[in-house]
Amino acid sequence: MDKQIEFTALLVEDSMSLGALYTEYLRAEGAKVTLVHYGQDALSELAKWQPELLILDIKLPDISGMEVLETVQKKYPDISVIMITAHGTIDIAVDAMRAGAFDFLVKPFDAKRLSITLRNALKQKELFNLVAKYENSLPKANFQGFIGNSLAMQAVYKTIDSVANSKASVFVVGESGTGKEVCAHAIHNAGSRRDKPFVALNCASIPKDLIESEIFGHTKGAFTGAHANRDGAATRAHGGTLFLDEICEMDLELQSKLLRFIQTGVFQRVGGSREEKVDVRFISATNRAPWDEVKAGRFREDLFYRLHVIPIELPPLRMRGKDILLLAKRLLKEYNREEGKSFARYSEEAIQSLLRYNWPGNVRQLQNVVRQAVVLGSGQQIELSMLPQLIDSNHQPSGSRVANEPSCDKQPLPQIEAVVAATDATNKSLIGDELSFSETALAPDGHIQPLWLSEKQTIEAAIAQCDGNVPKAAALLDISASTIYRKRQSWEEKQEADA
Repeated sequence: MDKQIEFTALLVEDSMSLGALYTEYLRAEGAKVTLVHYGQDALSELAKWQPELLILDIKLPDISGMEVLETVQKKYPDISVIMITAHGTIDIAVDAMRAGAFDFLVKPFDAKRLSITLRNALKQKELFNLVAKYENSLPKANFQGFIGNSLAMQAVYKTIDSVANSKASVFVVGESGTGKEVCAHAIHNAGSRRDKPFVALNCASIPKDLIESEIFGHTKGAFTGAHANRDGAATRAHGGTLFLDEICEMDLELQSKLLRFIQTGVFQRVGGSREEKVDVRFISATNRAPWDEVKAGRFREDLFYRLHVIPIELPPLRMRGKDILLLAKRLLKEYNREEGKSFARYSEEAIQSLLRYNWPGNVRQLQNVVRQAVVLGSGQQIELSMLPQLIDSNHQPSGSRVANEPSCDKQPLPQIEAVVAATDATNKSLIGDELSFSETALAPDGHIQPLWLSEKQTIEAAIAQCDGNVPKAAALLDISASTIYRKRQSWEEKQEADA
């Protein structure tokens, strides 16, 4: 290469002499090389680490190099593969390229031929990385099952990307119909567990006397009707993700058993005595305020801390601006296909009505509205008269907003500025991810008040200005949403201590 670039390479060559020769070729080009002689050894190495380039012989002593290539394309698509063989034909080369190989070399080849192929493969890889980086920097209108490019949803997408490969427990909070299960699926599908099971349980829909069996399974004869051993969700989700929806509906006694399972990964089936161990990533969800449930004694505090490691708050549809139109158009296309209709658009009056409405049922309600209009209507355009009476009313429900991006997205927050000015908080600064105030803070009457109270007023003003959207307020304050949740908890503890 003109300019040597350091890169990692896995060479799979059954010939000892050729393996040593090609290893030297690769090292001369700047590669950190690992050499193996069998296909199974290559797969074992790939399970531990992924090289930038895989130089793979087609004929191997144990399995075909084409089988290895197929596995690489499924599990490690970012690896560039160069196939090599001493028995090259056009058909073999075409098959390898169709299967996803970058290039095909016929043995024997010299260092110069290999150098040209390596250079091209690395340049292509660099180009793909640049394109991916650019695409990731753009607002996403579609993301892992979500539709929407509002600022509120971009924050959700970013959080999902950040936590997808972690094993940390995620707690999804949002109003009914905001897409909490879609969020759980997105986390699973974006991460390294995507090829493993995703198992979802709705804790509110399962009778309390059966939910333990649903989670942990049971043995034959454990209770009336248990005619055989049965695997629970924990067993079925091994290696993957267990999603517990409406977790706050779970009985307190079962919460203690779930806590032990989360801590150790070990559980016993109902009626069984043998302990089983599984590897499961936990995602929980609720449409309630989980900390309020803890304070009310309906949800264990220790379980809350185990599950509420990474909080994700899904914004209600009324806070997502023109995402309403993106969703409505996508749903119209989908339901047209299902119902055999030919609607092409919404009338301007219908659009304005959709934007004005408060959507207490969120995306689920929008789905019902669009489907009803498609099923009962006909023509090329959804008219205002085709929408349910509740939607086409010109009355704007209390607390709703005209569905443009909320004002806190586009202009300063006057409420925050007023609080800061009134309290005379000086030198507001960020230390790590924590909001702090230096020197003194004065109340409007001129008396000194605790710094935490000034901080509380500022954060609460930001949340109020963003109509209760915590992630949006956090973004504008340049802190994380989890910081706000932690501070809320500390404020409540301070107030309880002072009471």
